[in-house]
Amino acid sequence: MGIIRDKIPQFEFSIPVAVIGAGACGLSAALAVRDAGVEVLVFERDERPWGSTSMSLGAACAAGSASQDAAGVDDSADRFVADILAKTEGRADAALARVIGDRSGPTIDWLATHQVPMLLDFKWTGLGHSKPRLHIPPGRNGEELLTLLLNACARAGAEVMTSARVVDLYADADDRVLGLRIARPNGEFEEIGCEAVVIATCGFGADHAMVAENIPEMANAKYFGHEGNQGDGIRLGAALGGAVADMTAYQGLGTLADPQQVVVPHPLMIEGGFLVNAEGVRFTHELANISGMCVPVLAQPGGIAWVVFDARRHEACLAHSVEQRQLLEIGALRQADDWSGLERLCRLPEGSLRAANAEIDAARQSGCADRLGRSFEGLAPLAPPYFAVRVTGALFHTQGGLSIDAAARVLRADGRALPNVFAGGGAARGISGPEVTGYLPGAGLCTALTLGKIAGDSAAAIASPT
Repeated sequence: MGIIRDKIPQFEFSIPVAVIGAGACGLSAALAVRDAGVEVLVFERDERPWGSTSMSLGAACAAGSASQDAAGVDDSADRFVADILAKTEGRADAALARVIGDRSGPTIDWLATHQVPMLLDFKWTGLGHSKPRLHIPPGRNGEELLTLLLNACARAGAEVMTSARVVDLYADADDRVLGLRIARPNGEFEEIGCEAVVIATCGFGADHAMVAENIPEMANAKYFGHEGNQGDGIRLGAALGGAVADMTAYQGLGTLADPQQVVVPHPLMIEGGFLVNAEGVRFTHELANISGMCVPVLAQPGGIAWVVFDARRHEACLAHSVEQRQLLEIGALRQADDWSGLERLCRLPEGSLRAANAEIDAARQSGCADRLGRSFEGLAPLAPPYFAVRVTGALFHTQGGLSIDAAARVLRADGRALPNVFAGGGAARGISGPEVTGYLPGAGLCTALTLGKIAGDSAAAIASPT
């Protein structure tokens, strides 16, 4: 993949705006371009759009949305920005955080006008968010969100070309992109001209060399993400002269069912469940850094832990979680009428789960946080029958990428913007700072949707109207 500056072809076909990647960011960008009355074509490398959006919960955090107002939630961009900077210990890009804070709520409202409803969810309050601000599609999964976006694009006249991998960009001496070189499954190539390009590919989690270089602590960890996340867009932007930032940042999963490869729903722990290692001992505050839980889990013997909960939490989760239903159907859940039975099923030391639960109950009754700093105040004690599921840690999504400005323009190392190249989603720098500890729940889709809208608006502004 690279930049071709000589032998620029006479393009037989040209499109005002080209979008690379048909995930949440790319489809949002395409919708915004069509809203501006400009033609757009989305290029998707796979046979059908899937990617990280479909594999996610489908939740995007946002501040100042109509859904929050309707629910009486007093939130603001200022609060959101403050939460971002607090979670990242001030290491997130403050200017980008402000852009996301200001534009995230209006983006959610804008999606609703395209029949992409995102409903306010109250289950994820806290965990770095000072107000309820996670917005999620009615079916509570990313596959539905992607389908809603694809349908919206179809209605708006934004075409998606699948099995079309962008392998090169044609550019002039000023780094202005003139067109794209597309590889097709039959081995043939197509050259398509454009006036502006939005890089909306995902991150680089599936590229083992890039992970080893930038996130060495996860080089040998399982990767639970889309295999198309090869860093293509980041490479293209960098080859054109774009700078990268926060390449060490990532979202990790600490509750990937092992060996079934299904994400165990976090509400099980949010509502009172807990984690133990292979010795039956609690080892971390389960809610302190959900998106970085891979680190403490992988540090346990064998890189294995158990999520422990009860029938009440299980039944509540079944009602709204596709993953919980999958875990039940494939037999990943262990169930017993008492602690001794569950310890035997999980091959944990006798008395270990009983002791862990007793410690939690004692902390709850005292009204104080436990030895790990977690408070269980207001959460009902676990009651039989009890459940457990074996989990491990995994890399899910990288958070670093191309540096961008408030208009989603890709920036060079000296701060100057490339003439007609925009980026968002996994291809662009996020708001998580440089560490795994900085990821806020829903931040990935928040930046994907919000920067997609911004990039689409910006690209349409410099392209020829239809």
